[in-house]
Amino acid sequence: MRPEVQAFVADGPLPDWDASEEEIDRRVRQLDAISKPVTAEEARALVSCFGPDDCYGVAWSLLHLIETAPDPVLATDPGPDADDWHRRLHHRAVNAEPAP
Repeated sequence: MRPEVQAFVADGPLPDWDASEEEIDRRVRQLDAISKPVTAEEARALVSCFGPDDCYGVAWSLLHLIETAPDPVLATDPGPDADDWHRRLHHRAVNAEPAP
């Protein structure tokens, strides 16, 4: 796993809307430092970084980065206790599959 991804994951989930502008900007810089595409391993690690809300749109950037992996990270249903971001990733993966 690349150091940029390790650093982002090590800092944990994205902050919520109450975080300082400096904290949000720092996480944006970390995310921007990760070049696309990510590997399957990196995508699986990044899935743990969604926070309680969209973090002023930063969570969408994280979702799009995860989707650059070679295969969908959440191809199976994440279950009823999954948060909105995990359900969204699963739903987008299912909808992206070609029809049989």
